[in-house]
Amino acid sequence: MNSLDSQGVSYGASTELHTLISDSVERLFNREITPTTLADFDTHGRSDELWQCVADNGLPLALVPEHAGGSGANLLDARSILRGIGYWQAPVPLGETLLATALLSRAGLEIPEGPISLIQAGRLGDVRLAAQARSVEGRAMQVPWSRTCRWAVIEDAGHIALVDLHHDSLDRTLGCNLANEQRDTLHFHHTPVVATAESQLPGVSEPVWLLGALLRACMLVGALESALDKAVSYANERVQFGKPIGRQQALQQLLAEMAGSIGLARMATRVALSSASDCLDGTLTDPRRMLFDIAAAKVCASEAATLGCSVAHQVHGSIGFTHEHSLHQVTRRLWSWREEFGSDAQWARLLGSAAIASGSLGFWNGLVERDLWYLRPNVA
Repeated sequence: MNSLDSQGVSYGASTELHTLISDSVERLFNREITPTTLADFDTHGRSDELWQCVADNGLPLALVPEHAGGSGANLLDARSILRGIGYWQAPVPLGETLLATALLSRAGLEIPEGPISLIQAGRLGDVRLAAQARSVEGRAMQVPWSRTCRWAVIEDAGHIALVDLHHDSLDRTLGCNLANEQRDTLHFHHTPVVATAESQLPGVSEPVWLLGALLRACMLVGALESALDKAVSYANERVQFGKPIGRQQALQQLLAEMAGSIGLARMATRVALSSASDCLDGTLTDPRRMLFDIAAAKVCASEAATLGCSVAHQVHGSIGFTHEHSLHQVTRRLWSWREEFGSDAQWARLLGSAAIASGSLGFWNGLVERDLWYLRPNVA
C-alpha cells in the first residue's frame, strides 16, 4: 500500500525505473557482498573490487540526467540503492558519490570518475571557499572516505566546488568511525579548486549537510531491516528450554517495538525523499518543507537505530557481541551513521526550536503543512 499526502502525491509508488534499479542492486549486493568481503574491508579499510562492480553497473550515476551519461532517476527511484547500502552493509562510498554526482550535474560541472566525497562548509570545521571560490582553506573534520576518494564536492554559500583530495597542499589526519569507514580530518592550505559553479538549488541552505542527513537516514533504515531480519531468524532458531526463544512474549514485544520504529522511520524517509526529489528536479516550492521532512526522517531513523541495536543484541545475547557473528557488521554501522550529518538530538532541537518560535497560533498549521515558519538549518 502506498501513502498519499493531502495533494494525492504518493510517497511509495514503484516506477519501472525503481524496479530496475532495485533488482540490479539486489543481484549485485547479494552476489558480491559476503562475510569475506566485509572481513577483508575490516582488515584493509577499502573495497576497490566492489566499487568497480558498483561503477560498472552505473549506480553512482543513477541521479545524473541521461544526456549527461546517467540513468535519469530521482531520489524516490533510487531509494533502493541507499536502502541496499545499509541492508548489505556495502563498504563503499556509494551514497556520497550518488549525491555528489547529482549536485555536480545540476551545477553544470563535468563529473570526474568516482568515488567522490562530500564536504559542507560551516559544519565540522572551518573549511571555506576563498579567492572568489577558486581555492579551499581551513579544516574539514570527519570527511567520509577521503583516502578512497580522489575528489570531493564542497558546498559553501550557494557555490559547488570540486577539489582534488590528492593535492600536495592538503594535509590529512587519519580517522574512522566504529564501522572502520574512513572519517579523516583534512587541512586545506590554499588548495586550488578544479571547477566551481552556483549550486542551482535556490532557497536551499547547506544542501550537502541537509541531503547528506537524508542519505544516512535511508541507509539506517536498510541496516535496521537487516538487523531485524537477523534478530527474528535467530529468535526462531535458538532453542531454550525445549522451544524457540522467539515464542517468549517478552522477546516478541521487543521485536514488535523494533519493527514499529523501523516502519515509522521508513515512512518518514519516503516522505523526505519525495521532497528532496522535487528539490533536485527544480520543482520544490517551499524549501522549509523539505527541511522539515528531512529533519523528521533523521530523528526517526537515528532513534530507531538506538532502539534497534539494543533489541538485536538482547535477542542474540552474548553471541551477538562476538567478532565471528555477523551482527556487529550492521550494529557498528547503525551506531556510526545515527550520529553523522547531525544526530537525532541535533535535528530534534531544530524542530523543537521552530515549534516553540511558531507559537500557539502557528504550531498546528505549521505541523500539518510541514512548514514551521521559523525553520532554519543553522539551528542544528
